[in-house]
Amino acid sequence: MKKQVDKTHYEFSRYVSRQRWASMWHQLDEVLAFEPESVLEIGPGPGVFQAVAKRFVPRVETLDLDPELQPDHLASAEAMPFEDAAYDVVCAFQMLEHVPYETSLHIFRDMVRVARKGVVISLPDARRAWPYSFYIPKLGAVYFHLPLPRLHPKEHVFDGEHYWEINKAGYALSKIVKDLENVGGVSISKTYRVDENPYHRFFVFKKRDGMGRYDSKGAGISQ
Repeated sequence: MKKQVDKTHYEFSRYVSRQRWASMWHQLDEVLAFEPESVLEIGPGPGVFQAVAKRFVPRVETLDLDPELQPDHLASAEAMPFEDAAYDVVCAFQMLEHVPYETSLHIFRDMVRVARKGVVISLPDARRAWPYSFYIPKLGAVYFHLPLPRLHPKEHVFDGEHYWEINKAGYALSKIVKDLENVGGVSISKTYRVDENPYHRFFVFKKRDGMGRYDSKGAGISQ
């Protein structure tokens, strides 16, 4: 793995849009749902997740190969220096697409190895969608998005950062889910696109313990 962007890439005014901020809420919500005592984040970016998660979790550590980001562990995600089940939850947000697809599966396999309770990731979903919201008295805001019709998925061209994206040619959502589950050791609990930022799709995996495959928030796999 090689460093792709400079530290300035993560400056607040450049990186943290309101849509990305909404995704950060989901990052925290999904990780905290595991009631973890320890969390490892791979690819901390601007460090917002760790800073907030530390208010709720006794031990939150980061791993990255860029010393400028000052991670707790300076190492490649392809060879994480941790024992099995070293952390309750291991997470990586908008990170795995920054490496070739087969490498991302290798990294995910090691994330599963290091996690005791579960793994939470988010990935870019390239299928365009129109986000909508409306307000219902006594119920509050209701969000949904309408995927745009398409005939053929686009080919992905490496842009200096992303090697692949969900719903580009060869990377159908069903394939991504199957390949991640085939890594072994986990079952998918939910997958969904962020209402305010449908480009970000979340996946929550639980270590296998006989629990159900999906919950009500992400029932089934929607394109």
